[in-house]
Amino acid sequence: MGEVNSSLAEQFSITRGGPLHWLQVRLGQAGDERRRVVRRALLAILVMWLPLLVLSLWQRQAYGSQIQIPFLRDFAVNARFLIAVPILILAESGIDKWWRILALQFIESGLVTERELPSFEAVIEKTTRLRDRVLPEALLVLCAYFPVFFFKTELLMSCVSNWHTFGVGSGTLNPAGWWFNLVSTPFFRFLILRWVWRLSLWTLFLWRVSRINLYLVATHSDLAAGLGFLSEGQRAFSPIVFAGGVVIAAQVGNAIAYQGATLSSMKFPMVAYGVLAMLFLIAPLLVVAPVLVILKR
Repeated sequence: MGEVNSSLAEQFSITRGGPLHWLQVRLGQAGDERRRVVRRALLAILVMWLPLLVLSLWQRQAYGSQIQIPFLRDFAVNARFLIAVPILILAESGIDKWWRILALQFIESGLVTERELPSFEAVIEKTTRLRDRVLPEALLVLCAYFPVFFFKTELLMSCVSNWHTFGVGSGTLNPAGWWFNLVSTPFFRFLILRWVWRLSLWTLFLWRVSRINLYLVATHSDLAAGLGFLSEGQRAFSPIVFAGGVVIAAQVGNAIAYQGATLSSMKFPMVAYGVLAMLFLIAPLLVVAPVLVILKR
């Protein structure tokens, strides 16, 4: 078997595309260099968290006992914007590198032969074109802003006096509440939804690759016909799962500290997130299962 090479596979990327990436390129903020990635994470904190702190200080609701949840004692908002958001951004380069390694592994392991290389590269091109479309990210933005029209504050804070509103018991949003509602929260939702979209692209890529004539070996030592490396690659997505766990834990912390909830009463969101996290990691592997079942038979 001759050596098979593919420049498309070597440049494969799911994160380096789409309107937001093009905007980052125009602003000189794109790239996988550690300096630029850290700069993007710090910029997100400056946009999403710092104005909330400044506005809360101005309204004298950043600390103290005049309200039940001052800004600096709000576990959920600080964990979300100081821990989860940087992780969602910092993880991009590492996960994208793993996706590229896994795509190349199809060729380097001999799963994609020279005869099937054009079909494999066609799958890469289709994935790249879908990644670069404007419509998906536009829909993500709409989904991120949709809840704004129904909820003025977080559900777990609706019955507690907090830094979102003017005075104790007031339902009118203050400047910090408006910034949280119109800027910080939609941007955070967009980051989460964009990772869901990227995972969907990766899942679609694996589904399409599994449909070409791969050189699968039923007796391969990895017990997956030569596709065992895919399960190893899923471990690279653990930072995203961890970021989501931080958000859930902080929300549970708020409910316990300020609303009298107990750990057992909050078991549903914790269990639900555990199930969703497992599906997040397993879903891309399930699409190749039918091919393995057929091969086994």
